[in-house]
Amino acid sequence: MTIANTVASGNACPPAAGAIPALNATAARDLPVFDAALAAEMAPLYERVRHVVTPMEWPHYAPLIKAINDLKKERNAVILAHNYMTPEIFHCVGDFRGDSLQLAKEAARTDADVIVQAGVHFMAETSKLLSPDKTVLIPDPKAGCSLAESITAADVRLLREAYPGVPIVTYVNTSAAVKAECDITCTSSNAVKIVESLGAPRVLLIPDEYLAKYVQTKTKVEIIAWKGHCEVHERFTAEELEAYREADPATRIIAHPECPPDVIKVADFTGSTAAMIDWVKTKQPRKVVLVTECSMASNVAAEAPNVEFVRPCNLCPHMKRISLEKIYDSLRFMQHEVHVDPQVAERARRAVERMVNAAI
Repeated sequence: MTIANTVASGNACPPAAGAIPALNATAARDLPVFDAALAAEMAPLYERVRHVVTPMEWPHYAPLIKAINDLKKERNAVILAHNYMTPEIFHCVGDFRGDSLQLAKEAARTDADVIVQAGVHFMAETSKLLSPDKTVLIPDPKAGCSLAESITAADVRLLREAYPGVPIVTYVNTSAAVKAECDITCTSSNAVKIVESLGAPRVLLIPDEYLAKYVQTKTKVEIIAWKGHCEVHERFTAEELEAYREADPATRIIAHPECPPDVIKVADFTGSTAAMIDWVKTKQPRKVVLVTECSMASNVAAEAPNVEFVRPCNLCPHMKRISLEKIYDSLRFMQHEVHVDPQVAERARRAVERMVNAAI
């Protein structure tokens, strides 16, 4: 069961990122020079990404990576890198890497003074909820999310009125204000278990309609969905994926549950980003299509060089606002700090902590 949006969303998602802006001029002068000594020092890091980063790109990335890693030590900072970050960020400056659930847990556990969220804004808010006494930075405050923007706190309050007594589970891909109105959060990896843990015959699962429909196929609990979508995952079609399979029957199709039902139906496996990665590393298929954000294929390819990745490349324009240059500027100047209203934070934190403490 899917319900239509009842209240207009907040600010529209930011437009797609254009060319990467130049570094702050002062910061640019502070970068080390890529010479033989730096090349030798950075060689172990290049070894991690040489499968997906060309020798022509590395002289540009290496000084930034060196400077960022030095700044992390100086600031007692860590970088939480989502799977959708580009390989030079994910593998070379990320201290904790993974999907939303993994990063939420690391945000709660880290003893760093500064957290840099290499992801989108709702993730940075979640880190701030779990680490209220730490400084949380996001390299670009305009890194939004079409899914998070599909629902507001006012929408959730109307849902409470329309469905009295029905628990509300929100996907972590929502703002802190929305989380504050809900009972518990979930991720794509634990959504089924979270829904069933509530012991209720009906549950509202918001805002991703396709995730809710996928969960409905895995549980007897009645799922009431909201009509929100991820602009990256909803672009995929069953027809394009079947074409890959027809071209080479050995191709395996691995889909994220944010994809439309017809895509999931033709997939060989459906799971969270972490589950998708584990499937590829375990099964080692000859050829695979990862039906999710394009950079994740590059990150997995760096760790599974024997697997051929067919790439129906849908990039998230919001994730791609995060670059090495912006991470460096953010740490260098301690800019773009994330704040959450204390009254909102207290209620939102409870919803996130219930998920984290559920240990599922």
